[in-house]
Amino acid sequence: MRHDHLLSAHQLSREDVDRVLDRAAEVAADPGAFRDRHAGKLLALCFFEPSTRTKMSFDAAMKRLGGETVDMGGVESSSVKKGESLADTVRVIEGYADGLVLRHPSEGAARMAAEFVDVPLVNAGDGAGQHPTQTLLDLYTIRETTGLDDLTIGIMGDLKYGRTVHSLATVLTNFDARQHFVSPESLRLPRGVRFDLHEAGAQVREHTDLDEVLPDLDVLYVTRIQRERFPDENEYHAVAGEYRIDAETLDAAKDDLTIMHPLPRVDEIAPEIDHTDHARYFEQAHNGVPVRMALLDLLLEGDE
Repeated sequence: MRHDHLLSAHQLSREDVDRVLDRAAEVAADPGAFRDRHAGKLLALCFFEPSTRTKMSFDAAMKRLGGETVDMGGVESSSVKKGESLADTVRVIEGYADGLVLRHPSEGAARMAAEFVDVPLVNAGDGAGQHPTQTLLDLYTIRETTGLDDLTIGIMGDLKYGRTVHSLATVLTNFDARQHFVSPESLRLPRGVRFDLHEAGAQVREHTDLDEVLPDLDVLYVTRIQRERFPDENEYHAVAGEYRIDAETLDAAKDDLTIMHPLPRVDEIAPEIDHTDHARYFEQAHNGVPVRMALLDLLLEGDE
């Protein structure tokens, strides 16, 4: 990699993406060849927010590379509860590990933390900001199913607070992709994200109705309405459940439409979709291991 840290999707050029995804394909094809690549290395997992897929897949990825992980544990059981600053926390943990993975509820936390450490640091989600490793596994899934060029993708749901959306939309500007964003007016893309996409020359359209664009889509990327991000509970209830995909919804879709979701889902995709050829979201989650193995391999390789 060209970078010591992975903090934002803005860092990722097409060359970077191709390098990670190509390495991930090698890992998926022959995981045994990477079994001892980083024996003796330690990866610190610093999660200030709950996580299932991201945390466990980083844990699995490091162990499948022959390394080990050390886990900060929950905030309630750490010195953060005593008032320790993030800067002090990462400076201490840096002394225990060869790399850090950080999830934090504050946007920009990973960028700030990276200023205090010399080992590679990976942003595993910073509030409503960025989630670049989710984007890498999303792109890997799209590349394996439909391809990344001449792509028409719809991204639907919580576009205001959805960090997976912000990262994915940013990196897709490196590809020949037409992006359609579907959301309630109150959950549209933030103005800053829209500005960056237009500055990058992205082909962007915004909609409130999925029916307007569904027949044209190669990929539909669905996100949940993130209750925990809303400053006002009434605002959440006003939009919760507004967009839901079921079998009837897909009558107008292409036969080979790929449906993705970063998970967890609530009720935005009906379980009946799980057993169709459209559903790729569990495969998408499983792709987190080879993709994060590839990323860690490249970052730790560069560190050496």
